[in-house]
Amino acid sequence: MLKILIPTLMLMPTTWLVPPKWLWPTALSHSLLIAATSLTLLKSLSETGWSSLSLYVATDPLSTPLLVLTCWLLPLMILASQNHLGHEPINRQRLYIMLLTFLQVFLIMAFGATEVVMFYVMFEATLIPTLILITRWGNQTERLNAGTYFLFYTLAGSLPLLVALLLLQNDTGTLSLLTLQHSPLAPLVSYADKLWWAASLLAFLVKMPLYGMHLWLPKAHVEAPVAGSMVLAAVLLKLGGYGMMRILVVLEPLTKELSYPFLAFAMWGVVMTGSICLRQTDLKSLIAYSSVSHMGLVVAGILIQTPLGFTGALVLMVAHGLTSSALFCLANTNYERTHSRTMVLARGIQVLLPLMAAWWFTATLANLALPPFPNLMGELMILTSLFNWSYWTLALTGTGTLITAAYSLYMFLLTQRGPTPAHILALEPSHTREHLLMALHLLPLTLLILKPELIWGWTA
Repeated sequence: MLKILIPTLMLMPTTWLVPPKWLWPTALSHSLLIAATSLTLLKSLSETGWSSLSLYVATDPLSTPLLVLTCWLLPLMILASQNHLGHEPINRQRLYIMLLTFLQVFLIMAFGATEVVMFYVMFEATLIPTLILITRWGNQTERLNAGTYFLFYTLAGSLPLLVALLLLQNDTGTLSLLTLQHSPLAPLVSYADKLWWAASLLAFLVKMPLYGMHLWLPKAHVEAPVAGSMVLAAVLLKLGGYGMMRILVVLEPLTKELSYPFLAFAMWGVVMTGSICLRQTDLKSLIAYSSVSHMGLVVAGILIQTPLGFTGALVLMVAHGLTSSALFCLANTNYERTHSRTMVLARGIQVLLPLMAAWWFTATLANLALPPFPNLMGELMILTSLFNWSYWTLALTGTGTLITAAYSLYMFLLTQRGPTPAHILALEPSHTREHLLMALHLLPLTLLILKPELIWGWTA
């Protein structure tokens, strides 16, 4: 673990000491090196599942894919932000890169933590850099409002979790993930126990976000700069799913009965947020709502608690991380050229930027879960496990899948096809940097289908 953590920490002094003209190339090559090194974690040799075990950090088949995704994202965020930060004072550029690095450190420690309290602290610490990114580098005046929503939803959701963890520590005497699953648990019978169950899951459901607690997400996405949107969609939402998978081991006997309302909300959310996507005018808002709908499937897959559901949830989380991040990058390339996120104002771009349209097409197909992308594999696994649990779920998931296909195609056709308006005929061409960025998103996504056991989690 230290071979990733120490270089990431050393990126901070590097950012401040490197000469201005080398700032972006150095940060990019340094973070790409870290990303390449992190790939070695995917080879798990131990029989127990836990590897690179130390006193505080360890990885297992569940956290490794998310850890590698986190490391993979830093160079991509640096690549994506280079253009719109070019005109800012050099110290602000350095601060921006340092915030992204801070965020990566917190995320690595959250996904690697063996102690639940350490996970909790890091889970909360990711708020700070994200909040600064949204409120300082956001585009519109609404950004302070979005930041407030983001902060208070997450904080209000996660305070009950802290109390729940302290109670658990009191009962079992340990909060280490290595021993927690083997420690004898008190029978959960009273009303207080049911409240404790809800408190343990609430923070993660707000972070995912579950439909009904999702109002902070579209606001935060729309106001954040491109790197903020990328890291929010790709990694921060996954913290919720990861935490749920980890904590469900402890909540065992109660989950069977108590998870019904949450499952219903998750499935209903898939249909509802999909329908909201169909009437969005704002491109980033549409991609943000589509994230909520995909995460609804993930929540359902996790709460069912079958190996198939868990695997499907993990695969879908990794695949969605790469796909939605790619879509936000594409939305940003459009925004940098047309200075508008309204889809109707910038259509027919395929004629002007044909190669970009090819990237758009690939990312859209991945978003609507077409073969050969891992998105399909994850969704199929979740749909199968839901169908095995109850036949009636097919009505909601089937409708959700149909609506997903509808709004993905609607987004692609509205931005890329049709007559090009007269006011956008003088666009600057796409840069190599942008093509590299898209390739680094969509290549891993297509390659994962050749060796999907890397992201299968415990079932592998």
